[in-house]
Amino acid sequence: QVQLVESGGGLVQAGGSLRLSCAASGIIYEINTMGWYRQAPGKQRELVATITSGGSTNYKDSVKGRFTISRDNAKNTVYLQMNSLKPEDTAVYYCNADLMTERRIGRVRDNYWGQGTQVTVSP
Repeated sequence: QVQLVESGGGLVQAGGSLRLSCAASGIIYEINTMGWYRQAPGKQRELVATITSGGSTNYKDSVKGRFTISRDNAKNTVYLQMNSLKPEDTAVYYCNADLMTERRIGRVRDNYWGQGTQVTVSP
């Protein structure tokens, strides 16, 4: 059973920094794109940043220049370094991974989510 476990959320003042981590475990043959999404109260979940297995990245416009996504393929882990945080960055942050795993029918490609970690930025 594949699991994504996030860590690193918390409470920080505006202008501060946090680093989120997400480790994938279980039977994993390869991980394609990994990413971070967030959902603020009363809003839809939105993409924050993604990174391919080759290292190509994509960011939401409002976080460009402040957030950096990276990954360690050997550890099946993705990171999100968040600098110059703003109150509008407050949300639950979710890790996502598109990967190849093992099922009874054989190898399958599937998409997984972490449980979410709260990030709160105070004014």
